[in-house]
Amino acid sequence: MAAMLTGLAACSAPSSGEGDGEAAASVVIGVASEPDTVSPLLGYGKDGNSKLFDGLLARDADLKLTPALAKALPQVADDGLTYTYTLREGVEFSDGEPLTASDVVFTYRTMLDEKTNNTARSELDAVKKVRADGDDKVVFTLKYPYAPFAARTVLPVVPEHIAARQDPNTGSFNAKPVGTGPYVLSSWSKGEKLTFKANPNYWGPAPKVKTFTMAVIADDNVRATRLRSGDLDGAILPPNLAATFKDDEGLQTYDAKSYDFRTVTLPQQNKVTGDRAIRQALDAAVDRRAMVDRILDGAGRPAYGPLPVDDPWFAQGIEREQDLGKARRILDQAGWKTGEGGIRTKGGQQAAFTLLYPSGDKVRQDHALAYASDAKKAGIDVTVESATWEVVEPRMKDDAVLAGFGSTGDPDFGLYTLLHSSLAGDGFNNMARYDNAAVDEALDSGRRSQDPKKRATAYDTLQRELVKDPGYTFLTHIDHIYVLTDRWSELTTQLEPHEHGFASGPWWNIEDWRPKK
Repeated sequence: MAAMLTGLAACSAPSSGEGDGEAAASVVIGVASEPDTVSPLLGYGKDGNSKLFDGLLARDADLKLTPALAKALPQVADDGLTYTYTLREGVEFSDGEPLTASDVVFTYRTMLDEKTNNTARSELDAVKKVRADGDDKVVFTLKYPYAPFAARTVLPVVPEHIAARQDPNTGSFNAKPVGTGPYVLSSWSKGEKLTFKANPNYWGPAPKVKTFTMAVIADDNVRATRLRSGDLDGAILPPNLAATFKDDEGLQTYDAKSYDFRTVTLPQQNKVTGDRAIRQALDAAVDRRAMVDRILDGAGRPAYGPLPVDDPWFAQGIEREQDLGKARRILDQAGWKTGEGGIRTKGGQQAAFTLLYPSGDKVRQDHALAYASDAKKAGIDVTVESATWEVVEPRMKDDAVLAGFGSTGDPDFGLYTLLHSSLAGDGFNNMARYDNAAVDEALDSGRRSQDPKKRATAYDTLQRELVKDPGYTFLTHIDHIYVLTDRWSELTTQLEPHEHGFASGPWWNIEDWRPKK
């Protein structure tokens, strides 16, 4: 904590002077976490919004695809197997070297190389090959028609002349990047802060915010305290803490809807959570609406699966309320008998397991405690335990975790990595090690089909199968709440994925901010 506060003191504190040009040129934001790497080759910025890099395409405030490094949207062959991009003229990397098609080809080939430790590789499964056509054209050839492929090309592009000289897994580029984005990384104190400054070689309009700092503050309460004391210009906060700022003059609250959900992973190799009846009973026992009302202060929605209820792909009719009677009947029928202290047993095995959540995350802590309370009512004993991710990661194959996921754009983007059995145990992909043949078939069909009706049927089938055979207990879809000093214009929010706070939030387009007069 002492190191954290020392780091914050070193940040440029915001000024309260309205219209202060110097103050408006510098921003300090409090975020809950930092990336492990800032190399796109290892997955950084894969969904867009990196301030250090650009993709061939980008997304606007409404998530509509727009040209970025490409001068226009791609030309797509009639068979849906070839995508051709023409690069924007005059783009340079932050070191002054020009962007060429070979940089794009190198980026994608390296991401697809199995030797590169990029756990998002499966998201590019459709790519058969990528090649340059001269210096200004890039041609992708797909193995099969993949409906949302263009949205995958928001992936950031790296400079071949630097990155090709290094091991993508261990090279210095992972912490000292060179890109085409509006900012460059000027310093990074791990666990403390990252400071960015405007890129003098940026191909777009010069940012008015000349420097900004992401102060890494894991504890929600500490972020709120530093914001209130004036050490921060803005911060991401849980709803209950954000509400305490609603009457503060000079502060503005931003509420971003999201695909971000909180869920409990239920590892299938665990003796208790591996029992389908236990998983079904937990699904019935949980009170999702109470979590939204009491934990999120209404800033969210119940989660009945990985897709939110207002998503066009949501399977209508799978909504379900808490039903403790159903939970008890399921356990009774499966042979889980009530034992000492009301906890059920079967064959000498007690219905008990550990639920981990990341330290300092109050929202996940509250979800975990509420989940354990609901489970207890059905006769299942859940021990809640906090730990750092370094402790959680090696244990998550056996222990349940209060996790968060969710991707925008297309159902394939988030569901495949969450559920497909081929990715079980692949880093944070398929954390529950879920294995369901019907779900795998639906995922493959949804990914490979061009027919919207067939895709809709596939994802509908998937969601209904998850109700019958839950590998996770889906709890809530949460809104992301941000509080900032009211000194700039052009601030907006997007519909956000799980990854938020660092690349998302009102600062997703910080290069477009303008100081208020």
